[in-house]
Amino acid sequence: MTKIYIYCVFDHEDSLYGVYSSLKSAHTDAIKLANRGGSGVYIYHDGKSMQPDLTFIRNIFKGVIDLKIHYYSSKSKITILKTKLKD
Repeated sequence: MTKIYIYCVFDHEDSLYGVYSSLKSAHTDAIKLANRGGSGVYIYHDGKSMQPDLTFIRNIFKGVIDLKIHYYSSKSKITILKTKLKD
């Protein structure tokens, strides 16, 4: 059986923006959506705020399913959810 992971991107109103099979595409769109306002884009994970880096995001998602990461700026909050297709 093949494991197929999907990444769901939710916009600032918690409505589904898109579903991706590539973390790189989901990460790029999340940064574009969150990049509103005068501040930079950050992620919130394990009680810490950090600048998003694709390698760091991959390491957070590695081996974990049904995990959410929040991207935010001064005017926007975007969420990426990693899950897998279930039979």
